[in-house]
Amino acid sequence: MSKPDTAAVGDASNAAQRNDAEQPKKAAPSNLLMRIAAALVLVPLALGAAYAGGMFWTALVTVVAVGLYLEWLMVVGEVRTVSVGTAGAVAIAVAGICCAFGLVDFAVVVLGIGLLVVGGLAAGRRLWVVAGFVYASAAELASVLVRLDASEGWHALVLALLVVWASDIGGYVAGRGIGGPKLAPRISPNKTWAGAIGGFAASLVAATGWSLSGAGGLLAMLALAAGLSVVSQLGDLAESAVKRHFGVKDSSHIIPGHGGLLDRLDGYVAAIVFAAIVGLLRGGLDGVGRGLLVW
Repeated sequence: MSKPDTAAVGDASNAAQRNDAEQPKKAAPSNLLMRIAAALVLVPLALGAAYAGGMFWTALVTVVAVGLYLEWLMVVGEVRTVSVGTAGAVAIAVAGICCAFGLVDFAVVVLGIGLLVVGGLAAGRRLWVVAGFVYASAAELASVLVRLDASEGWHALVLALLVVWASDIGGYVAGRGIGGPKLAPRISPNKTWAGAIGGFAASLVAATGWSLSGAGGLLAMLALAAGLSVVSQLGDLAESAVKRHFGVKDSSHIIPGHGGLLDRLDGYVAAIVFAAIVGLLRGGLDGVGRGLLVW
Protein backbone atom coordinates (compact mmCIF):
# COMPACT_ATOMS: atom_id res chain seq x y z
CA MET A 1 0.00 0.00 0.00
CA SER A 2 1.40 3.39 -0.96
CA LYS A 3 1.77 6.30 1.46
CA PRO A 4 -1.05 8.31 -0.14
CA ASP A 5 -3.39 5.31 0.32
CA THR A 6 -2.39 5.05 3.97
CA ALA A 7 -3.10 8.73 4.52
CA ALA A 8 -6.50 8.40 2.89
CA VAL A 9 -7.39 5.48 5.13
CA GLY A 10 -6.23 7.45 8.17
CA ASP A 11 -8.35 10.47 7.20
CA ALA A 12 -11.38 8.25 6.71
CA SER A 13 -10.82 6.61 10.09
CA ASN A 14 -10.49 9.98 11.83
CA ALA A 15 -13.64 11.23 10.11
CA ALA A 16 -15.54 8.13 11.26
CA GLN A 17 -14.34 8.65 14.81
CA ARG A 18 -15.50 12.28 14.72
CA ASN A 19 -18.89 11.23 13.39
CA ASP A 20 -19.22 8.62 16.15
CA ALA A 21 -18.30 11.21 18.75
CA GLU A 22 -20.92 13.60 17.38
CA GLN A 23 -23.66 10.97 17.64
CA PRO A 24 -25.62 11.05 20.93
CA LYS A 25 -24.76 8.22 23.26
CA LYS A 26 -27.42 5.62 23.71
CA ALA A 27 -28.95 5.45 27.13
CA ALA A 28 -27.92 2.57 29.35
CA PRO A 29 -30.46 -0.26 29.59
CA SER A 30 -33.07 0.37 32.26
CA ASN A 31 -32.70 -1.50 35.52
CA LEU A 32 -36.46 -1.41 36.08
CA LEU A 33 -36.79 -5.19 35.79
CA MET A 34 -34.11 -5.71 38.45
CA ARG A 35 -35.84 -3.21 40.69
CA ILE A 36 -39.15 -5.04 40.29
CA ALA A 37 -37.53 -8.42 40.97
CA ALA A 38 -35.84 -7.09 44.11
CA ALA A 39 -39.10 -5.52 45.29
CA LEU A 40 -40.98 -8.81 44.83
CA VAL A 41 -38.58 -10.36 47.34
CA LEU A 42 -37.96 -7.49 49.76
CA VAL A 43 -41.47 -6.07 50.12
CA PRO A 44 -43.12 -9.34 51.29
CA LEU A 45 -40.16 -9.94 53.61
CA ALA A 46 -40.48 -6.49 55.17
CA LEU A 47 -44.27 -6.62 55.47
CA GLY A 48 -44.24 -10.16 56.83
CA ALA A 49 -41.71 -9.30 59.52
CA ALA A 50 -43.52 -6.05 60.31
CA TYR A 51 -46.84 -7.86 60.68
CA ALA A 52 -45.31 -10.51 62.93
CA GLY A 53 -43.63 -7.82 65.00
CA GLY A 54 -41.73 -8.73 68.15
CA MET A 55 -38.53 -10.71 67.62
CA PHE A 56 -39.14 -11.20 63.89
CA TRP A 57 -39.26 -7.49 63.10
CA THR A 58 -36.50 -6.67 65.56
CA ALA A 59 -34.24 -9.35 64.09
CA LEU A 60 -34.71 -7.99 60.57
CA VAL A 61 -34.18 -4.41 61.72
CA THR A 62 -31.02 -5.36 63.63
CA VAL A 63 -29.45 -7.19 60.69
CA VAL A 64 -30.23 -4.25 58.42
CA ALA A 65 -28.84 -1.74 60.95
CA VAL A 66 -25.56 -3.65 61.16
CA GLY A 67 -25.44 -3.64 57.36
CA LEU A 68 -26.09 0.11 57.25
CA TYR A 69 -23.25 0.76 59.66
CA LEU A 70 -20.75 -1.42 57.77
CA GLU A 71 -21.73 0.11 54.43
CA TRP A 72 -21.28 3.57 55.90
CA LEU A 73 -17.75 2.61 56.91
CA MET A 74 -17.14 1.45 53.34
CA VAL A 75 -18.35 4.75 51.94
CA VAL A 76 -16.16 6.88 54.24
CA GLY A 77 -13.15 4.61 53.76
CA GLU A 78 -12.88 3.23 57.31
CA VAL A 79 -14.14 -0.32 56.82
CA ARG A 80 -10.59 -1.72 57.01
CA THR A 81 -10.35 -0.64 60.64
CA VAL A 82 -11.60 -4.00 61.93
CA SER A 83 -11.96 -2.93 65.55
CA VAL A 84 -14.23 -0.03 64.63
CA GLY A 85 -16.47 -2.18 62.46
CA THR A 86 -16.61 -5.03 64.96
CA ALA A 87 -17.31 -2.84 68.00
CA GLY A 88 -20.11 -0.97 66.28
CA ALA A 89 -21.69 -4.09 64.81
CA VAL A 90 -21.61 -5.88 68.16
CA ALA A 91 -23.18 -2.91 69.97
CA ILE A 92 -25.99 -2.69 67.41
CA ALA A 93 -26.56 -6.45 67.60
CA VAL A 94 -26.67 -6.49 71.41
CA ALA A 95 -29.05 -3.52 71.38
CA GLY A 96 -31.26 -5.48 69.01
CA ILE A 97 -31.33 -8.43 71.41
CA CYS A 98 -32.34 -6.06 74.21
CA CYS A 99 -35.15 -4.64 72.06
CA ALA A 100 -36.36 -8.13 71.19
CA PHE A 101 -37.00 -8.73 74.90
CA GLY A 102 -38.62 -5.33 75.38
CA LEU A 103 -35.61 -3.79 77.12
CA VAL A 104 -35.46 -0.62 75.06
CA ASP A 105 -33.86 1.39 77.88
CA PHE A 106 -31.00 -1.14 78.09
CA ALA A 107 -30.65 -0.93 74.31
CA VAL A 108 -30.17 2.82 74.54
CA VAL A 109 -27.46 2.33 77.18
CA VAL A 110 -25.70 -0.28 75.04
CA LEU A 111 -25.76 2.00 72.02
CA GLY A 112 -24.45 4.88 74.11
CA ILE A 113 -21.51 2.75 75.25
CA GLY A 114 -21.01 1.58 71.68
CA LEU A 115 -20.86 5.17 70.51
CA LEU A 116 -18.09 5.97 72.99
CA VAL A 117 -16.13 2.86 72.06
CA VAL A 118 -16.45 3.43 68.32
CA GLY A 119 -15.44 7.07 68.71
CA GLY A 120 -12.42 6.07 70.77
CA LEU A 121 -11.27 3.37 68.35
CA ALA A 122 -11.66 5.43 65.18
CA ALA A 123 -8.19 6.47 64.11
CA GLY A 124 -9.25 8.59 61.15
CA ARG A 125 -12.39 10.41 60.11
CA ARG A 126 -13.74 9.99 63.63
CA LEU A 127 -16.71 12.30 63.13
CA TRP A 128 -17.79 10.39 60.01
CA VAL A 129 -17.50 7.06 61.79
CA VAL A 130 -19.52 8.34 64.75
CA ALA A 131 -22.13 9.77 62.38
CA GLY A 132 -22.49 6.37 60.72
CA PHE A 133 -22.98 4.63 64.05
CA VAL A 134 -25.61 7.18 65.10
CA TYR A 135 -27.34 6.80 61.73
CA ALA A 136 -27.60 3.01 61.97
CA SER A 137 -28.55 3.09 65.66
CA ALA A 138 -31.28 5.64 65.06
CA ALA A 139 -32.69 3.51 62.25
CA GLU A 140 -32.75 0.48 64.56
CA LEU A 141 -34.35 2.19 67.56
CA ALA A 142 -36.89 4.16 65.53
CA SER A 143 -38.04 1.07 63.62
CA VAL A 144 -38.50 -0.86 66.86
CA LEU A 145 -40.28 1.96 68.69
CA VAL A 146 -42.84 2.60 65.94
CA ARG A 147 -43.81 -1.10 65.84
CA LEU A 148 -43.67 -1.53 69.63
CA ASP A 149 -47.09 0.04 70.17
CA ALA A 150 -49.41 -2.96 70.65
CA SER A 151 -52.53 -1.19 69.38
CA GLU A 152 -51.36 1.00 66.48
CA GLY A 153 -47.76 -0.02 65.83
CA TRP A 154 -48.59 -2.13 62.78
CA HIS A 155 -50.71 0.58 61.14
CA ALA A 156 -48.16 3.31 61.87
CA LEU A 157 -45.24 1.27 60.54
CA VAL A 158 -47.08 0.31 57.35
CA LEU A 159 -48.02 3.95 56.79
CA ALA A 160 -44.34 4.91 56.94
CA LEU A 161 -43.38 2.07 54.61
CA LEU A 162 -46.15 2.87 52.12
CA VAL A 163 -45.29 6.55 52.02
CA VAL A 164 -41.59 5.87 51.45
CA TRP A 165 -42.25 3.25 48.77
CA ALA A 166 -44.84 5.40 47.02
CA SER A 167 -42.54 8.40 47.14
CA ASP A 168 -39.71 6.36 45.67
CA ILE A 169 -41.81 4.77 42.91
CA GLY A 170 -43.62 8.00 42.05
CA GLY A 171 -40.34 9.89 41.92
CA TYR A 172 -38.74 7.25 39.72
CA VAL A 173 -41.64 7.15 37.25
CA ALA A 174 -42.14 10.93 37.08
CA GLY A 175 -38.44 11.64 36.94
CA ARG A 176 -37.82 9.27 34.05
CA GLY A 177 -41.08 9.99 32.25
CA ILE A 178 -41.12 13.80 32.55
CA GLY A 179 -37.57 14.83 33.33
CA GLY A 180 -37.03 18.57 33.32
CA PRO A 181 -35.05 20.81 35.67
CA LYS A 182 -32.71 19.12 38.13
CA LEU A 183 -33.56 19.20 41.82
CA ALA A 184 -30.00 19.34 43.17
CA PRO A 185 -27.54 18.76 40.31
CA ARG A 186 -24.43 19.16 42.46
CA ILE A 187 -25.62 16.47 44.87
CA SER A 188 -27.64 14.06 42.74
CA PRO A 189 -27.60 14.81 38.98
CA ASN A 190 -30.40 12.32 38.19
CA LYS A 191 -33.05 13.78 40.51
CA THR A 192 -35.52 16.26 39.04
CA TRP A 193 -38.23 18.54 40.35
CA ALA A 194 -40.75 16.45 38.42
CA GLY A 195 -39.57 13.37 40.30
CA ALA A 196 -39.80 15.15 43.65
CA ILE A 197 -43.33 16.37 42.97
CA GLY A 198 -44.36 12.99 41.56
CA GLY A 199 -43.05 11.22 44.63
CA PHE A 200 -44.85 13.67 46.91
CA ALA A 201 -48.15 13.20 45.07
CA ALA A 202 -47.80 9.41 45.12
CA SER A 203 -47.24 9.45 48.87
CA LEU A 204 -50.48 11.36 49.37
CA VAL A 205 -52.35 8.79 47.28
CA ALA A 206 -50.88 5.98 49.37
CA ALA A 207 -51.83 7.73 52.62
CA THR A 208 -55.36 8.27 51.35
CA GLY A 209 -55.75 4.59 50.57
CA TRP A 210 -54.37 3.57 53.96
CA SER A 211 -56.69 6.02 55.73
CA LEU A 212 -59.75 4.75 53.85
CA SER A 213 -58.87 1.23 55.01
CA GLY A 214 -59.48 2.44 58.57
CA ALA A 215 -55.92 3.19 59.68
CA GLY A 216 -56.49 6.82 60.64
CA GLY A 217 -58.21 10.13 59.87
CA LEU A 218 -57.78 11.33 56.30
CA LEU A 219 -56.55 14.86 57.01
CA ALA A 220 -54.11 13.65 59.66
CA MET A 221 -52.78 10.93 57.37
CA LEU A 222 -52.33 13.37 54.49
CA ALA A 223 -50.45 15.83 56.70
CA LEU A 224 -48.28 13.07 58.12
CA ALA A 225 -47.61 11.60 54.67
CA ALA A 226 -46.61 15.02 53.37
CA GLY A 227 -44.06 15.41 56.15
CA LEU A 228 -42.76 11.87 55.75
CA SER A 229 -42.39 12.25 51.98
CA VAL A 230 -40.42 15.49 52.27
CA VAL A 231 -38.17 14.07 54.99
CA SER A 232 -37.70 10.88 52.99
CA GLN A 233 -36.55 12.80 49.93
CA LEU A 234 -34.24 14.95 52.04
CA GLY A 235 -32.75 11.77 53.50
CA ASP A 236 -32.16 10.50 49.99
CA LEU A 237 -30.35 13.71 49.06
CA ALA A 238 -28.30 13.66 52.26
CA GLU A 239 -27.06 10.13 51.55
CA SER A 240 -26.23 11.16 47.98
CA ALA A 241 -24.27 14.13 49.33
CA VAL A 242 -22.19 11.85 51.56
CA LYS A 243 -21.42 9.49 48.67
CA ARG A 244 -20.51 12.38 46.38
CA HIS A 245 -18.24 13.84 49.07
CA PHE A 246 -16.28 10.57 49.14
CA GLY A 247 -16.52 9.90 45.40
CA VAL A 248 -18.64 6.76 45.77
CA LYS A 249 -21.42 5.83 43.35
CA ASP A 250 -23.10 2.97 45.25
CA SER A 251 -22.68 2.01 48.90
CA SER A 252 -22.50 -1.64 47.78
CA HIS A 253 -24.10 -3.98 45.23
CA ILE A 254 -26.03 -6.22 47.61
CA ILE A 255 -29.47 -5.36 46.15
CA PRO A 256 -29.86 -5.82 42.37
CA GLY A 257 -30.96 -2.62 40.65
CA HIS A 258 -30.62 -0.54 43.82
CA GLY A 259 -27.03 -0.79 45.01
CA GLY A 260 -26.59 -1.17 48.74
CA LEU A 261 -28.69 -0.90 51.87
CA LEU A 262 -27.80 2.77 52.25
CA ASP A 263 -28.92 3.41 48.68
CA ARG A 264 -32.21 1.58 49.19
CA LEU A 265 -33.06 2.68 52.73
CA ASP A 266 -31.83 6.27 52.93
CA GLY A 267 -35.35 7.64 52.57
CA TYR A 268 -36.81 5.06 54.96
CA VAL A 269 -34.27 5.83 57.68
CA ALA A 270 -35.01 9.55 57.57
CA ALA A 271 -38.77 8.96 57.50
CA ILE A 272 -38.89 6.37 60.29
CA VAL A 273 -36.70 8.50 62.59
CA PHE A 274 -38.99 11.47 61.94
CA ALA A 275 -42.04 9.29 62.58
CA ALA A 276 -40.58 7.93 65.81
CA ILE A 277 -39.78 11.41 67.11
CA VAL A 278 -43.29 12.69 66.36
CA GLY A 279 -44.92 9.60 67.86
CA LEU A 280 -42.66 9.64 70.91
CA LEU A 281 -43.41 13.29 71.67
CA ARG A 282 -47.16 12.73 71.36
CA GLY A 283 -47.62 9.18 72.66
CA GLY A 284 -44.69 8.34 74.91
CA LEU A 285 -42.36 5.35 74.74
CA ASP A 286 -45.12 2.72 74.59
CA GLY A 287 -47.47 4.73 72.38
CA VAL A 288 -45.41 5.87 69.40
CA GLY A 289 -47.90 4.37 66.95
CA ARG A 290 -50.86 6.02 68.63
CA GLY A 291 -48.95 9.29 68.73
CA LEU A 292 -48.64 9.13 64.97
CA LEU A 293 -52.13 8.02 64.02
CA VAL A 294 -54.46 9.44 66.68
CA TRP A 295 -54.85 13.19 66.45
